[in-house]
Amino acid sequence: MDLVFYKYQGTGNDFVMVDNRSKTFPKNKTDIIARICDRHFGVGADGLILLENDTLTDFKMIYYNADGNESTMCGNGGRCIVAFAHTLGLFNTETTFSAIDGLHHATISNDIVALQMIDVHDVKISENHVFANTGSPHHVQLVDNLSDYPVFSEGKRIRNELYGSEGSNVNFVEQIANDVFKVRTYERGVENETLACGTGVTAVAIAMHAMQRTNSSTISLPVEGGELEVSFEEQNGNYTHIFLKGPATFVFEGKIII
Repeated sequence: MDLVFYKYQGTGNDFVMVDNRSKTFPKNKTDIIARICDRHFGVGADGLILLENDTLTDFKMIYYNADGNESTMCGNGGRCIVAFAHTLGLFNTETTFSAIDGLHHATISNDIVALQMIDVHDVKISENHVFANTGSPHHVQLVDNLSDYPVFSEGKRIRNELYGSEGSNVNFVEQIANDVFKVRTYERGVENETLACGTGVTAVAIAMHAMQRTNSSTISLPVEGGELEVSFEEQNGNYTHIFLKGPATFVFEGKIII
């Protein structure tokens, strides 16, 4: 069958979007999803996202990693599907949609999407890293000279050795200023470094605040593909009203035989 798709990217984190309100996409075919995401034999993307109807909200988001498996929440993917749904005319400037980790509220203005993330009540601070689940599991580790850091090899090692078969995303962080942290991320499912990770920078912002590396509740996070911003409210170690903000851009539309 011919599949019409739409390519979107958020700070270099790129996704194949499919309007699946007719429910014709073969969701159980992981090999098809992986081939579509393949950068040599398919469209090429960090993940594939289906937009479907939802009885309680404007739409439903279903996210697949580049390996073809349905995954946990993707922050930049969430921002991109908001931009896609806006193009489809499903809402005006504000929306609520459902995802695997629950309901999300978002706004869009001039290709800038602010996405509310889930509350975070459990930040585990260890000797040399922090772990937090921001819709997806994230390991956060401060390093020196991030530009030259071996993100792929160290990320792969930590993802597998420390977190077992289920794995974790791994974020390496360098502090630039009180409220600025540069981030590079190794993503499970993609099994490589990506140009950005929305749930990752969210975890970094919260981790740096929990570690008292910053006293700011609005944090800028330069990533390989641009810059994101995370804001939150914190009380007694509980992080609420968390928003991930940044650009979400349409790249191209196409058709592929699956």
